[in-house]
Amino acid sequence: MKQICSKTYNINDDIVGRITFGKSNIFCRTNEILVRKDINKPLFGYSATITENESFSGMGKPYCIVSSIEQFQEGDVVVLNKQGEIIFVYEISSNHNAIMATERCNHRCVMCPQPPILKEKDKTLFNLNLVSLFDKSTQEIGITGGEPTLIEDNLFVLIRHIQKRLPKASISILSNGVKFAEKEYAAKLAKCHHRDLQIDIPLFSDIAQEHNRIVGAKTFYKTVQGLYNLALFRQRIGLRIVVHKQTYKRLPQFADFIYHNFPFVSQVAFMQMETTGLAKDNIKELWIDPFDYNEQLREAVLLLADRGMKPYIYNAQLCILPEDIRRYAQQSISDWKDIYIPECDGCVLQGQCAGFFESNRDAHSSHIKKVENISDDILC
Repeated sequence: MKQICSKTYNINDDIVGRITFGKSNIFCRTNEILVRKDINKPLFGYSATITENESFSGMGKPYCIVSSIEQFQEGDVVVLNKQGEIIFVYEISSNHNAIMATERCNHRCVMCPQPPILKEKDKTLFNLNLVSLFDKSTQEIGITGGEPTLIEDNLFVLIRHIQKRLPKASISILSNGVKFAEKEYAAKLAKCHHRDLQIDIPLFSDIAQEHNRIVGAKTFYKTVQGLYNLALFRQRIGLRIVVHKQTYKRLPQFADFIYHNFPFVSQVAFMQMETTGLAKDNIKELWIDPFDYNEQLREAVLLLADRGMKPYIYNAQLCILPEDIRRYAQQSISDWKDIYIPECDGCVLQGQCAGFFESNRDAHSSHIKKVENISDDILC
């Protein structure tokens, strides 16, 4: 999540609120945080104030001093804490907003960008209140973790709340699928009757032992059973494959395995690795220049496409991909951590290319170069 630093005053507990520049009704301010470039004292009713004015007088009310208010937009939702962090938990202009259901996980993947924690306070009530602050016209919401199914039936409480408060929003749930090996749990998801929901499940090998080694748990067959149970209840499923040194060699065989065993999945995403968290800790065992697995990636993508399935490529730079699979690449990196590097300057594909994770600024392909000319049909 995007964060900015500030000087905080009179903040003892976290304050969650929707950003406003003063457009709200005077009687609807208790959940709002006023942002003004230059203001001398707090206005009535707001939960906190954010300003650039160093001489602002808080009069005992919570406030933050920031260097610039340009990053805030009307309708954003932020958390203010006493450490001086302003954490954006929802950005009204973003298509990559997600709710952290839990930071706990029953896997410990070798390339996990966000290592799980063992214990935490339940986040469900916080998340229900959070959803109530989101703009009602929101089009997409992710539910992620950790492993979201570890909150048990509260996951369905959250889904129904999103359905009620944000009726236009599609939902994407990132889950390892293990819990859905319990048919009753898969049935409960189906009974939510959400009009536009997809479960995205990582699978890393067609060989059980390899998948289990990568996720740090003997759960391959539970994940497979979860996929079948979800399909039984007609849930939309996506598969995710993070490509690195330990997974790239068998991508074509893996694609063939997926075609024969999971023809019901709606998409298969091959993902370039984000080099942070456990991936950074294990970088020597995981890193391979993405250019060097193009042959295997191309074969896997075209095998699925030729057989009528929907392959996608996430987090990859167009300039290093073979031209005949560039059309499968998606703009997939969240806005707040998406960058371009100097080698991209002047590239005609920059507006369509995924760019780089901020954490990959110094860990990227050595073959990055600007593309100066491209035929119109390559990206169709």
